[in-house]
Amino acid sequence: MANNTLRPRMNIFLPAAALAGQPNPAMPSFLNSMLIKISGLLFVALFAAAVYATPDIQTWQTENGAKVLFVPAKEIPMLDIRIVFDAGSARDAGLSGLAVLTNSLLSEGAAGKTSQQIAEAFESVGAQIENDADQDMAILGVRSLTEPRYLTPAVEMLKQVLTQPDFPQDAFERELNSMKVAVKAAQQSPAAIAADAFNKAVFGDHPYASPDAGNMESLEKITPQDVRQFYRQYYVAKNATIAVVGNVERPQAEEIVKSLLSKLPAGEKPAALPPVKELTEAKKIVIDFPSTQTHILVGQPGIKRGDDDYFTLYVANHPFGGSGFSSRLVKVIREDRGLAYSVYSYFNPMRQAGAFTMGMQTRNEEAQQALSLLDQELEKYVEFGPEEDELEDSLSNITGSFPLKIDSNGKLLEYISVIGFYNLPIDYLDHFIENVKSVGVQKINEALKRRIHPDRMVTVVVGKQQQGD
Repeated sequence: MANNTLRPRMNIFLPAAALAGQPNPAMPSFLNSMLIKISGLLFVALFAAAVYATPDIQTWQTENGAKVLFVPAKEIPMLDIRIVFDAGSARDAGLSGLAVLTNSLLSEGAAGKTSQQIAEAFESVGAQIENDADQDMAILGVRSLTEPRYLTPAVEMLKQVLTQPDFPQDAFERELNSMKVAVKAAQQSPAAIAADAFNKAVFGDHPYASPDAGNMESLEKITPQDVRQFYRQYYVAKNATIAVVGNVERPQAEEIVKSLLSKLPAGEKPAALPPVKELTEAKKIVIDFPSTQTHILVGQPGIKRGDDDYFTLYVANHPFGGSGFSSRLVKVIREDRGLAYSVYSYFNPMRQAGAFTMGMQTRNEEAQQALSLLDQELEKYVEFGPEEDELEDSLSNITGSFPLKIDSNGKLLEYISVIGFYNLPIDYLDHFIENVKSVGVQKINEALKRRIHPDRMVTVVVGKQQQGD
């Protein structure tokens, strides 16, 4: 997820050992051999697929108001479930870090079980739990084998974590202290300092300006009652989107979802987030920091999910700074001038407009030269757009790699979670390639001039300042 740099995201893929054909010492032996066999079947299925086809996304609404998206995937006997709530840090309401803390505490005690007992319950059947929160969303999910003796207890344990969290005091104090330690560590990281200053300058008084993992002032204020109230308000069925991908039939998927949510109150959706305000002038923030590298971030509010210009700007960014070593920024700033090892740009669409960001690290003494080049390249790109050959290469790269982005259950789960949460068209994946191919140079030039404003950029520079800077 997008802006949470202080808490690593738990993943729900098969353990690396199993994918490599090696046993996992932390896994029960009867599951080790099964997972290794499954990984082999997965690779066979992927490499044998000769015809690309978008998935069949089925959707319905539960009796208590949750939205469900389901994709049957019969290649391997696995099931992935992800429950997404509009309960990210944008809902912190002045208590920055509350959404992240609440989400992290769900699996720290539920239905009278300790965090250790919960972990052992999942591990005993080879299931993996995931939970995380970013600016827009909070997630809770599980990956399990579909054989009933494994799936049934995994779903039941997930249900208890979701609907019967205990929020024990010792876990609250432990997690809160861990977040405080992370915040203190971030204060010594030039990258984290730059990101925090950048978000505050780009988003102003919008909820997106607050750091996901909190700050020392807000973390000192959060109480267990705040956590319980946040959970009661936002972890409700009408505020939930459930993505299910795996080797089950529709009736079984419906029963699993019904079981998971049967004890979850219907509740209500939260009010819509306010729009992000456009910048009216350029801002430059220079922070002196004793580092050998200067961290530079430049950007502005960009686009939101479902924006009419989404595909145009997504394609436009690819040849500029979104295609790695083949991007224009890398060629000019790294290859031609040797001023930075990595330089990039991207749009981060969210419920409301996320940031358009350009970033790089460079030697302190070369920071001004690198920043000037970055600004020049942006101005040139907004004025003239990509060359025809740049666009052709980008269209080929994007469309050619797209099938690989949905070639596993985990990747599909990511996509359909986003489709459901942001209310994108259910046939979004069906038309992805044609929407990309419809983007031409003229369309890009028009969108860039409307949406990107080089004279109204936020610039954040964090590093050891040189004499005369």
